[in-house]
Amino acid sequence: MKKIEAIIKPFRLEEVKDALAHIGITGMTVSEVKGYGRQKGHSELYRGAEYVVDFLPKIKVELVVGDEQLEQVLDTITEAARTGKIGDGKIFVSGIEKVIRIRTGETGSEAI
Repeated sequence: MKKIEAIIKPFRLEEVKDALAHIGITGMTVSEVKGYGRQKGHSELYRGAEYVVDFLPKIKVELVVGDEQLEQVLDTITEAARTGKIGDGKIFVSGIEKVIRIRTGETGSEAI
């Protein structure tokens, strides 16, 4: 099993969610986060004064999938989140040792 963490632009969330649902992914956790990478933030004007916004709003999508689904899910997220512009985000993949569904006690793939 693998945990996927995708940091994406906020306005791409619906496209990612719909694309994942289309391939049978039914659960995910979504968080509003802030950060920066190569974008390095941007400048804005407020009441005539310019100020720098270092941390840009992003969305973090987290999901756990079986090893057999990994490549399809990664391709799906990449295609749905891509705008072709700087700041499209990153995807991180890490291993999961164990999953337990609290309600039923199921473990492993049955608990996803």
